[in-house]
Amino acid sequence: MESTRQQKIARLLQKELSEIFRQETAKVSNVIVSVSAVRVSPDLSIARAYLSIFPSDKAQILLDSINKSAKTIRYDLAQKIRYQLRKTPELYFHIDDSLDYIEHIDNLLGKKGV
Repeated sequence: MESTRQQKIARLLQKELSEIFRQETAKVSNVIVSVSAVRVSPDLSIARAYLSIFPSDKAQILLDSINKSAKTIRYDLAQKIRYQLRKTPELYFHIDDSLDYIEHIDNLLGKKGV
């Protein structure tokens, strides 16, 4: 169960990471990256960001690229939140495949005629 402090920091990180990815993906056409959730460890040293990437066939390639540039993203994030947080947590990025899962379930239900 997350504390109120963890939830506040997670919301702050989600907002700022979303802005960073919006600015970076504006340079690349036909790719959308959104931050669907951020989970922060109890000691606030690790943040796991879950990304929704469209189109999903490029998701793994893009995630690998994002993980390679995690230090740069962390630096950019630190510049944005330097007045709210003393230390910026380590960032780990994961693919949020919940939308693909929902689409798969809808397709299965559509085939059965339910």
